[in-house]
Amino acid sequence: MSRATGIGSMPGTDFAESLRVVLGEVGDFAYVPELPARGVHAGMIGRTLAILDGIGADLQPDGWRLGAGEGADLRRARSLLAQDLDVTEELAGDHDGLLKIQVTGPLTLAATVERPRGDKMLADHGARREISESLAEGLRTHVSEVRRRFPRAEVVVQIDEPSIVAVMTGGIPTASGFSRHRSVHPPEADSLLRGVVDAITGAGASPAVHSCAPDVPVQLLADAGFTAISFDLSLARPDDVWAEVYEKGVDLWFGVVPSIETSGVTDALLADRIDVFFGRFGFDGESYAERLVVTPTCGLAGASPAWARQALSTAQSVAARR
Repeated sequence: MSRATGIGSMPGTDFAESLRVVLGEVGDFAYVPELPARGVHAGMIGRTLAILDGIGADLQPDGWRLGAGEGADLRRARSLLAQDLDVTEELAGDHDGLLKIQVTGPLTLAATVERPRGDKMLADHGARREISESLAEGLRTHVSEVRRRFPRAEVVVQIDEPSIVAVMTGGIPTASGFSRHRSVHPPEADSLLRGVVDAITGAGASPAVHSCAPDVPVQLLADAGFTAISFDLSLARPDDVWAEVYEKGVDLWFGVVPSIETSGVTDALLADRIDVFFGRFGFDGESYAERLVVTPTCGLAGASPAWARQALSTAQSVAARR
């Protein structure tokens, strides 16, 4: 039977309530939600900086900047993450299905976080490598901690890379805004991602990657070692590469449920979109039912609480139809 899950973020500031919604709607493939409405410390960047190894950070007017030591903002991010894991352990410590955690990937981190002297880490080859290595080392510890807390769960780590296409095509602006950072070429992107993937698998978890960007570099992600690719179906071109990586064992997570309230959405319509995509490559329902994961198109932070619940419920209903 197919499964459903969420991308990661949820609306509101009540973590326990959000987790109850997740467990109630997609309990077979639960995830530790992110609540960015609590502030940047709880957003995808702050949450990921909280697990980096050997690198400090703090907030500046332009956003997160790396620096020496552990600043007050980084301590706040780490405290929130620890509290959320405590609550998750209290409510789902005996969970025996899939349990997903999310972190920002090295390419998006490099495009978002500033160096100590300003401008993005993307501007410096050595800085890009440093943040990737720090993330990999931090994930080894973080995944081990999650597995200790949830000994019966099968842990999945989702690497969020919303900026991967912009990073690889020279689309990230410099600090001045008058030019763009140079493209990160595929061999380097592969190296940065592969180190993170190896850390995840080495710690006993499964690595997945999510990007809601158009023209996701499918082959690159598969070659880096990800076991699943999560994507927005409406932005995906049905190139043969999807079928090729799927046949080699990379699972596909279909983002089909709108992340904000939308009228006219039915289970049958969304299921049909998935069938049409697979049908282009000659796959029938029986060939992908056991490997299919259905999700919203992106995170649900911008949705109303009612729609966030409905989106997860709809994803589960679509999965059940397969």
